[in-house]
Amino acid sequence: MARKVKSLLVSRLIVLITAILIPIAIFVIFISVNFDLWFSESQTLEFWIIKVLCPVIFAASWLYFMILFRNRIALTIDSMERVTSIIPLRLKIFYGMIALFVLFIFIFPLITPFVSILSFMSIAWQISTRTHEFDASGKSPWYTKILMILFVIVPIFCTVAIIPEYVLLSNFISASIWEPLIEHIYTISYCLCTALAVGSLFFLFGNKGVSEYEQILTHPDEKKGNTYIKYVEVILFLFLLILAYTGFELIEFFYGAGLVIVVFVSIVNFFSSKSKTGKFRGHILGYLLAAIFMGSNLLIFNIEFGAIFQIISLVVLAGVFIVVFIITFIVLEEEDEF
Repeated sequence: MARKVKSLLVSRLIVLITAILIPIAIFVIFISVNFDLWFSESQTLEFWIIKVLCPVIFAASWLYFMILFRNRIALTIDSMERVTSIIPLRLKIFYGMIALFVLFIFIFPLITPFVSILSFMSIAWQISTRTHEFDASGKSPWYTKILMILFVIVPIFCTVAIIPEYVLLSNFISASIWEPLIEHIYTISYCLCTALAVGSLFFLFGNKGVSEYEQILTHPDEKKGNTYIKYVEVILFLFLLILAYTGFELIEFFYGAGLVIVVFVSIVNFFSSKSKTGKFRGHILGYLLAAIFMGSNLLIFNIEFGAIFQIISLVVLAGVFIVVFIITFIVLEEEDEF
């Protein structure tokens, strides 16, 4: 039970942080990107629409969306842990960070106008049906559709105002954010994944073959003191960053060792539950994810691949994680919500 409470708190903290960061990111984007109004050359009108109205409407839409689905999103995060139980926790942290980066940089900005329209329609529906007593037919009040149309006028106007210029957003993200950061993201990803892989190996041997995810599923009183491993990982991560950014060839040895450790620990995690419980533990999708992630690591740790494979490997990792999250969000049992 203690672990469940802790999990719920963490998932809700993630939802809270996301609800804060998305509106901030929207304001930063609209301040940074030079959108032009296609129907007017007035600088004053452009300022109030592009720099004020659009970010306010879009940010409010995301904030409402996060509040409306806060429980379901948190439960989805909790369910993701069960779906990906076969994957070592430290790798899930690594892949989750990459997925969040791709979400904030690429997906959230592109779907924001459409989320805005749907959110304001939902607000209108909530207002019109709040005091309405539904009969057997389940029909909403006659004025609901009228109110929904009125509420979406401003979001649709904001969307129409920027859609012709929206291609600039993709160019801005690619040229100003993605290209300058991709090398650093990739280097940090190398070092982080390698450090976490070594940490997983310490967990494995430190607990006499008990896999990391099995450790997490035990009662806190039964866990063994492994706090020192976290410090080892932090120190190793910083050490690898220094090697990577100073150009020492020794970093290649650590990258190769990291891949071997990742595969070894994953195999142990896969088979240890069979010997302890008589069956393979984890959702079948978790095993599929493990296979995809291990395949992606072949790209991550092979330094002979060019930049295009670096991008592909990161996007694949993020894409799989995002798709699984969306599927889990959609099929989540309604009775699990609260």
